[in-house]
Amino acid sequence: MKVIVTTALRPSAKIMAMAQNLAAILQIPYVVRENHSIPMLKEIYKTDLLLIITQRGPVVTTPGGNFFFHLSMAQLRIKNIINGKHDHMAAAMDLKPGMSVLDCTLGLATDAIVASFVAGTTGYVKGIENSPLISAVTRYGLQNFADADSDIIQSLRRVEVETADYLKYLNNLSTDSFDIVYFDPMFRRPIQSSSNVKPLRYLADDRPLLPEAVAEACRVAKRRVVIKEAHNSAEFRKFPLTALQGGKYSSIHYGIIEISG
Repeated sequence: MKVIVTTALRPSAKIMAMAQNLAAILQIPYVVRENHSIPMLKEIYKTDLLLIITQRGPVVTTPGGNFFFHLSMAQLRIKNIINGKHDHMAAAMDLKPGMSVLDCTLGLATDAIVASFVAGTTGYVKGIENSPLISAVTRYGLQNFADADSDIIQSLRRVEVETADYLKYLNNLSTDSFDIVYFDPMFRRPIQSSSNVKPLRYLADDRPLLPEAVAEACRVAKRRVVIKEAHNSAEFRKFPLTALQGGKYSSIHYGIIEISG
């Protein structure tokens, strides 16, 4: 679908420069906003996808709503960890300070932020995102979002983002490059109950997770490959899981492939 880049009304020189720079990086047209409304721009350029640069960061309009960076559940999950509560993802990863994590399906980076907090200052978290628009919004948010406690902000800043197809990226990595390789392929299915996720359906890679990607992940991971899926999902049967983990009443489970040394 066609995408254009523009700004909020009455943009500063800094906002205009950011919009022009992002348009050049993404190789999509930059349009001067003038006094046009968003519906008018959509009509003029025959598109529902606009990347709008605002004072608070980039926003993508979609038919499912606006996509912008926010912490989602990351802040609550981190506060729960600080208070000694259990985090199912961190437990499935058996994640410890100093470990490295490759998140192959970064999205809004909610899981990557939590992983970064647990891995700590000596750990390393890298996120791969196939959608250039999602990648641009999430990268900006991780680098600039500041409305949270300092330990959470530092967790954001430590997450590294790369725009790439995760299978191609995995193919080019050396064996044992990361302690944990993580997949969350759930955006391939509509999630009607989540207004936060709905805009992502129009931007995200909706391919199912393939066995060859998991096989490559098993080569790249030193400790575990973890796959997030819906509770009782048939997808789990595609992969050589060594364990399945999740809360008794949780709609989400984690398939674990333990890498034998």
